[in-house]
Amino acid sequence: MKIVCMKSNLLTGVQTVSKAVPNKTTMSILECILIDTRSGEIKLTANDMELGIETTIDGEILDKGLIALDAKIFLEIVRKLPDNNITIETNNETYKTTITCEKAKFNIIGKSGEDFSYLPEIEKNDSVVLSQFTLKEVIRQTIFSIADNDNNKLMTGELFEINDDVLKVVSLDGHRISIRRIALKNSYGNKKVVVPGKTLSEVSKILSGDMDKDVSIFFTDKHILFEFDNTLVVSRLIEGEYFRIDQMLSSDYETKIKMNKKELLDCIDRATLLVKEGDKKPVIINITDDSMQLKMNSTVGSMDEEIDIAKEGKDLMIGFNPKFLIDALRVIEDEEIDLYMVNPKAPCFIRNAQESYIYLILPVNFTTVS
Repeated sequence: MKIVCMKSNLLTGVQTVSKAVPNKTTMSILECILIDTRSGEIKLTANDMELGIETTIDGEILDKGLIALDAKIFLEIVRKLPDNNITIETNNETYKTTITCEKAKFNIIGKSGEDFSYLPEIEKNDSVVLSQFTLKEVIRQTIFSIADNDNNKLMTGELFEINDDVLKVVSLDGHRISIRRIALKNSYGNKKVVVPGKTLSEVSKILSGDMDKDVSIFFTDKHILFEFDNTLVVSRLIEGEYFRIDQMLSSDYETKIKMNKKELLDCIDRATLLVKEGDKKPVIINITDDSMQLKMNSTVGSMDEEIDIAKEGKDLMIGFNPKFLIDALRVIEDEEIDLYMVNPKAPCFIRNAQESYIYLILPVNFTTVS
């Protein structure tokens, strides 16, 4: 095999597929990136058996073939070569690979591409199409509330549920729930799958976020495929019945407040200055007629601040993990937000009138200090 391509194209391609190279594996072939030019295109592929990424790059094919190269070494070589044309040439029998650019020349030993684990074949029947911008935003607005440990596998993924022309994305970690609803351009059959958080995080990094570029999503019983630009991302789904979210949602409230989102976010952000890492100090919120008082007491000191609000219903004092409030507020685009609460033990809901977003946050117990 012999190919020539611009460093920028090669680097983008190698960086894209590297996201599917496992950190630890007993199968050394999975630590490689496959270069396959047999179809007349330069295809780069990586696959950790849960997540696989394939991308096609521009370049000139002088001799067709395939080779698997150690991903870390290959990426570092490409990254540090001059900004010019890179030539990659392999010996089909010894797998010796020569990478040259200007006066720089590397010789490395690859592996047989025949041993590589190819991506599973996904039938591209019925695709759900949305803009790259929308998918990137939906992931950003929900990914923070998946669980970061494997105690409950379903919590490490996000529910993608399609009903007619609405996509609902849900994540939860036992302390909070994030829900986004997106209107799709077309209607589809009902689908319900749980996509690993790692997959969505990597997809989000690769997506350009361009409003004018689409991403097509295909589903099978066990896999999901994202297709966009010149890239395919295939992921295994998380099996099992997702949590019954609707039973956790309520439209009842005793206290509703409307306020400026940035004011609340900035205020909670300031309060966390007094919290050492690892401390679980709640921010205590005291809601009265036209103001909300926020208090933070820690070993470092104390802080209190008032924010103007519009209130309906009862006065209320309630405590929250400040990080959970900050995470939700940071991804809401609205200037003004509505918070709905029942009592100090019941969840707080942040949602808009259309319910295109709902953030449920459980309160925490606290002791008042006079």
